[in-house]
Amino acid sequence: MTDADKGLNQPATVDSTADDHGVRTLGIDCGGTGLKGSVMDQNGEMIADPVRIPTPYPLPPDKFLRVLTGIAQKLPEYDRVTVGMPGMIRGGQVVNTPHYPSPGGPYTGKDPALVEVWRNWDALENLTEAFGKPTLVLNDAEVQGAAVIERNGLEVMFTLGTGLGNAIYNNGTLAPHLELSHAPINGVTYDTYIGIHQLRELGSQKWSERLLEVVEGFRPVFLWDRLYVGGGNARRLQLDLGDDVTIVPNSAGITGAVRAWDLKIYS
Repeated sequence: MTDADKGLNQPATVDSTADDHGVRTLGIDCGGTGLKGSVMDQNGEMIADPVRIPTPYPLPPDKFLRVLTGIAQKLPEYDRVTVGMPGMIRGGQVVNTPHYPSPGGPYTGKDPALVEVWRNWDALENLTEAFGKPTLVLNDAEVQGAAVIERNGLEVMFTLGTGLGNAIYNNGTLAPHLELSHAPINGVTYDTYIGIHQLRELGSQKWSERLLEVVEGFRPVFLWDRLYVGGGNARRLQLDLGDDVTIVPNSAGITGAVRAWDLKIYS
């Protein structure tokens, strides 16, 4: 039995007081190292404890579908689905995803065959069919940002997980996705520069100093009204990033699943 199978065999604890009325949304946050999902009521409140499993590798699209529907089977009934995926997602299609084509997991060599099957994979069509429910597929940082933005002015979301995720909103309209994580800095990419491997190697204090450098470097580029910083590693921050920065809980990756349906998307 794999670690993923073990996780799927753990039943979710359901809030017996949850309102049975209104639209329920299944939110699944797909990361490079972990997958987690829960069901929210119409107000974005979880009605069940999240189901969490390690991201299994290798991970071709057909296995991805089986794992996500397996998570859903351990949760209460839902009316629609929001899936947040790492990488460049356009119109529900995977233009590029950074980790899943690597049989050994994040930051290991890629399998050319997996690269090909993931390229332009229609996540929206396949996930809608697999769940049998209306489905929304966005970049995972875009879903997380939907949970916390005030929809006023230029708001930017950074997620600190396996690598760096990002999303940009202007007065609540989601901008076309940019993969800042692939941009160069000091001879490497941002993904590598402040990714999870550097956190483990440098420790929280030095990694936080490096993140502060990144934030200060991007501030004059975006001139954001508000930057939100979340993801699983945000809790490791040891420094104040500035008065224009808000640290948000990693649970936003799931709870944003409700508000994501109300996003205006630039086209």
